[in-house]
Amino acid sequence: MGSSEGARGHEPVLLAEALELLAVSPGGLWVDGTVGLGGHAEEVLRRSAPGGRLVAFDRDAEALSRARARLAPFGERVRFEHADFREIPARVEEPPRGVLLDLGVSSMQLDTAARGFSFNAEGPLDMRMDPSAGFTAAELVNRLPERELADLVYRWGEEGASRRIARAIVDARRRRHFTTTTELAAVVRRAAGRSRRPGLDPATRTFQALRIAVNRELEGLGAALESIAGTLEGGGRLAVIAFHSLEDREVKHTLRALATRGFRLLTKKPVRPGEDEVRRNPRARSARLRAIERVP
Repeated sequence: MGSSEGARGHEPVLLAEALELLAVSPGGLWVDGTVGLGGHAEEVLRRSAPGGRLVAFDRDAEALSRARARLAPFGERVRFEHADFREIPARVEEPPRGVLLDLGVSSMQLDTAARGFSFNAEGPLDMRMDPSAGFTAAELVNRLPERELADLVYRWGEEGASRRIARAIVDARRRRHFTTTTELAAVVRRAAGRSRRPGLDPATRTFQALRIAVNRELEGLGAALESIAGTLEGGGRLAVIAFHSLEDREVKHTLRALATRGFRLLTKKPVRPGEDEVRRNPRARSARLRAIERVP
């Protein structure tokens, strides 16, 4: 599923690589569109001192609260917005020098059972990044017709056993509606069988599909990236970290398209975590970083 910050000490994924591609320097306006626990933002503020400013976005109010506490020493140099990164063009009035988007689920979200993201700990079947809005994963698995559920798991989870999994979910919910993550994970594991990829839990792809659907993670992603890129100042940069193939594919195609009209592609291939980072933080293993620069 990926994680924007690691389990040990909330280490930001691809921190050095992201800041190098953003070319963070003193002064300017910077935007962290998915601030999470504030690890990337903290380093941007340090490197852009003394005059650099940062606008921190996140649709998760709890994450924003933790980031606010972490970044408090930077005072008025940082501003917080409880909003989705898609709102950057509407809420940032001045052309930024750099924008960072870390599209992964944060370690806080994964490790907090009550948020319902993890199949390894029992919690309510929720999965909303913004718990105050939208439908939950429980509503999807308990209400969707079998065919629609199978299509969802196949499309967003790239799960080959999607029809078998959907059938098992529908059979199980006839007896009792799903309310917890562990209930769903147990049914999915039995239906999916052993994963072809060593170390991958059979429930992973189904949970990914539900999370993407609940949070509409890929909805308008390409258009949002184009719009955000259009706000950059001349020479400004956009860096994006993605964690699953569907997301990365959209990022790749969008940035390559922008490179044909006023932007320079900085990453012909995605930047991946090194062995040391993956050893420290196994959740970083699927991260892919891509970036572009607006031609002055």
